[in-house]
Amino acid sequence: MASHPDFVAYVVEQLREAGAIRSRKMFGEYGLFCDGIFFAVICDDQLFVKLTPQGEATFPDLPKAPPYAGAKDYLLVEDVDDRDLLTTLVRVTCPALQNRPSKRRR
Repeated sequence: MASHPDFVAYVVEQLREAGAIRSRKMFGEYGLFCDGIFFAVICDDQLFVKLTPQGEATFPDLPKAPPYAGAKDYLLVEDVDDRDLLTTLVRVTCPALQNRPSKRRR
C-alpha cells in the first residue's frame, strides 16, 4: 500500500524546524532529505528514520522495524504529531549520517 501525499506533506511540515526538508518519491514510497542528507523513508504512511547510535541513545524507547521486507531496521516514529521529538531526532541523526565514513563500492 502506497503512502498518501497528504501524510508526507504533514510529516514534512512537522519537520520544518529541523532544516530544509524535502521529500522525493522513490519506488512507490517516499524518501526524506534534510539539508541534502537522506535520513528517512515513509512507507505505508509510517515514518522510519535511519538508525544511528546517536538516535538510539537519544530515543531508546522508539521501536525498531524494517520499512519493507528485506530492509535493515530503522527507528519507527509512531507519533508524528510530536514535533519536538521529530525535530530532535532529525537534528541528532543527520549529523551522525553525514559524519559516517563513506562505503567504498567494489
